Amino acid sequence: MKNRLIIFFSLLSSLTLFSQENHSFSLQEAIEYALENNRNIKNADLNILAAQQQVWETTARGLPQISGAVDYSINIKRPLDIEMFEEDNPFRFLFPKHNLTPSVTLNQLLFDGGYIVGLQANKVFLEISENAKNKTVNEIETNVVSAYNNALLTKESIGITKNNIKVLAENLKETQKIFENGLTEEEDVEQLQLTLSSLENNLRSLETLHDLSKGVLKILLGIDQLNTIELKDTLESLILENISLNLIGDTHEVSNNIDYKIAVNDVESKRLEYKLEKSEQLPKLNAFLSSSYLGYSDSASNYFNGEQDWLFTAVGGFKLTVPIFSSFGGKAKRERAKIQWDIAKNNLVDTENQLSIEFKNAKNEYQLAIDTYDNKQKNLALAEKIEKKNNIKYREGIASSFDLRQAQTQLYSSQQEYLQAIIDVINKKAALQNLLNLKQ
Repeated sequence: MKNRLIIFFSLLSSLTLFSQENHSFSLQEAIEYALENNRNIKNADLNILAAQQQVWETTARGLPQISGAVDYSINIKRPLDIEMFEEDNPFRFLFPKHNLTPSVTLNQLLFDGGYIVGLQANKVFLEISENAKNKTVNEIETNVVSAYNNALLTKESIGITKNNIKVLAENLKETQKIFENGLTEEEDVEQLQLTLSSLENNLRSLETLHDLSKGVLKILLGIDQLNTIELKDTLESLILENISLNLIGDTHEVSNNIDYKIAVNDVESKRLEYKLEKSEQLPKLNAFLSSSYLGYSDSASNYFNGEQDWLFTAVGGFKLTVPIFSSFGGKAKRERAKIQWDIAKNNLVDTENQLSIEFKNAKNEYQLAIDTYDNKQKNLALAEKIEKKNNIKYREGIASSFDLRQAQTQLYSSQQEYLQAIIDVINKKAALQNLLNLKQ
């Protein structure tokens, strides 16, 4: 029984591993994969397809419309006893037992101001959907960069922390032997134990954060959480690719920004809404053509044989609708649409001014991130040098354990600040590119 359970769980484990997929991405590969598989982007594509169908729906309103109908009625109780009349008596025609009328009607819109405005709005409607997708793409690209960097940050922090633990454990082992020989104080051992315990606790926290950050990245990439994902890039390689002073110095048009384009779309759509309300004052003209057969009988079965008589009719004509008076309701609609158009124009000016400020601020933040990275890189080199000197002094008995702990803590802090500075440069560049509507 025990062997069967072992075999069962082994097979279950093998099937689970077999169903998992392994993925390995550089940052650029992760972005490209997200553009293909992210569900929000897929929904944006579907929204564009829906918009295209709605455009055709609007266009089809002005094309010929053909409809068919079959009217059937049965006189359950007739006002007269038809049986008393002869077959050719008109009363039999007026009050038949069964009445069947199949018909076909053709309708054609000849003129409608609202339809003309609707055709003009089709282009704007598609642009709105496409700009919404572009905004989604920019946001997903920025989020992928942030999530990838967070996963990479925790990954490299884990590697640095493990190395620090290894070095510190060796120091602790040597100090323990020295203490056992009575050549140092117990406090020196305790100081190192305290630092080691803090590092080990930090390592556990980083490992948890690493799993969580990769989970977020999987969601953005559209990858199942059961699958594994590996990061091919390093922070050192990414920082070389993400320092671009030309991005700061170049001038960029506000009109390229997605939010500005969306604001322009809003102005145009509100203008067309106002134009639509004005068009409601114009007459509407439709043409129609209808043909039908009329069959009457005292028995429903007669409709299915060749002896049934049918009367054919065809009717054609025009329908002209002219608005005359709506108790000023139409005027109120036009005024409201005009107000909404004015609001959209004011919002466009505000958007342009706000984006100009955001452009300047984003460039300043990117420049500051680059300067901070240079500073943290220098600080890390100094912290490594100081820690190395204090380590030598401690072994020679010149420096105390407190001095060594202080130097080590300063080094660990500088290491994290240096990694975070790299992350800030990459993220600030991604945010600036998003604002400028530039591809990653």
